[in-house]
Amino acid sequence: MSVIIETSIGDLTVDLYTEERPRCAKNFLKLCKVKYYNFSLFYSVQQNLVAQTGDPTATGKGGESVYGMVYGEQARYFDLEVSPRIKHKKRGLLSMVNNGNGKHGSQFFITLGEDLDYLDGVHTVFGEVAEGFEVLDKLNEAYCDEKHRPYRDIRIFHTVILDDPYDDPDGLQVPDKSPGPTQEMLKSDRIGVDEEVDDTKGMTEEAIREMVAEREAKANAQLLEMVGDLPDVDVKPPDNVLFVCKLNPVTTDEDLEMIFSRFGPISTCEVIKDHKTKESLQYAFIEFEQPEHCENAYFKMDNVLIDDRRIHVDFSQSVSKLQHNAKGQASNPKEDKEDEDKPKYVLKDQQRKDDRYDLVYEHDDLPDDGESSKKKKQKKHKHRKHSDSEDDNDSKDKKKKKSKKHKHSRSQSRSPVRKEQLKSRSRSPDRRDRRDKDKTDRRNERRRSPSQEEDRRRDGRKDGRKEESRRRRDRSASPQRDRRDRDRDRDIRR
Repeated sequence: MSVIIETSIGDLTVDLYTEERPRCAKNFLKLCKVKYYNFSLFYSVQQNLVAQTGDPTATGKGGESVYGMVYGEQARYFDLEVSPRIKHKKRGLLSMVNNGNGKHGSQFFITLGEDLDYLDGVHTVFGEVAEGFEVLDKLNEAYCDEKHRPYRDIRIFHTVILDDPYDDPDGLQVPDKSPGPTQEMLKSDRIGVDEEVDDTKGMTEEAIREMVAEREAKANAQLLEMVGDLPDVDVKPPDNVLFVCKLNPVTTDEDLEMIFSRFGPISTCEVIKDHKTKESLQYAFIEFEQPEHCENAYFKMDNVLIDDRRIHVDFSQSVSKLQHNAKGQASNPKEDKEDEDKPKYVLKDQQRKDDRYDLVYEHDDLPDDGESSKKKKQKKHKHRKHSDSEDDNDSKDKKKKKSKKHKHSRSQSRSPVRKEQLKSRSRSPDRRDRRDKDKTDRRNERRRSPSQEEDRRRDGRKDGRKEESRRRRDRSASPQRDRRDRDRDRDIRR
């Protein structure tokens, strides 16, 4: 049994396996008869795999079988048909989609590849494409996003049944004509079916070239803005500047200004020179005060002979003298200089007395004139000097008092006897040498490294231990020595 599926990219003629898959074939035929598939989207197209459709919601979660339309919600889905077994071996097979519970509804897919064995036993093959393989090629080549949704909608417009061997179920309502699409069916965020994508349709070759050149220029301007060569994408070169090239190296600024000044007043005329050699690079920029004078010079001076050279004159495309202001727009340096010359705002007093905000004045509106501010500064400076001198005097007096007190206490602590002893002490050279030697020894001890100090302490501990052991031996040996002495004295008396 055959059905023609009319899509937005062409027609497909399919043959159904009515004997091998009677329930699936009957469900598909009756859904086509009630125009259920009209305006359905191919919402999932995977290259060399499958193209899925049959869901009115285009989400992959909707749809119902013809049995659900007749018998209610309990018959929305029907069971798989697994016998006889038909494999997904070739391209162009129609297969009912498994809803995840081993049942089928209205969704189906068309295979776009061969030997898809992993689909066997999961989805039910119920037909194949007999005509319209070029439509399958278009489906397979459709541009899709990461979710396999085509960027341009592909829809089923209409289905035509060529032969239907099954009787209609009781209660099935067949419309007299194909119903129109609803707003929900046509709602899509992709390129519409009837939307024209080719924006060059009906244009001449010259218009197409101009459009392409304009787009390329805009893309180049965006790149130049990103690298910092342009202040803004939409910046335009000045219309009162001429670009003159193919000059003779001997031509100077004065020569060009004299020649071009007959068209109107000239603001600047500059022949570009090399920074190191100061030689002419054979091109120049001439800025007129009025754009009309610049335009007249452009029409009159192109291809004119100057110093045995045919010069070329064109409007300047340079924006190097334009700067980037705060709003992201090109501005003239002269205007920026005028802004800089405007009076700036300053604080009334630079020394803040508290944490509160103070008033702000312009230079001309300051409350005190220059002389009063100078007097204040001089007073502050004198006050600082006076305070510093007073502090120095106080510190000197304190030091003198401390030294006097120290001398007085020393003199009081020394008694008259002590003074006489000190006076009577002989300050011989030997004593001074011994005192100097003690000082040097103490100084050397301070300068010793930690390792030397540790060795000295270790040696001192060893000497102490030796002395202690010698004393112990002497104490232990003293009773024996006393006994020997007594025996010797007894022998002498005898």
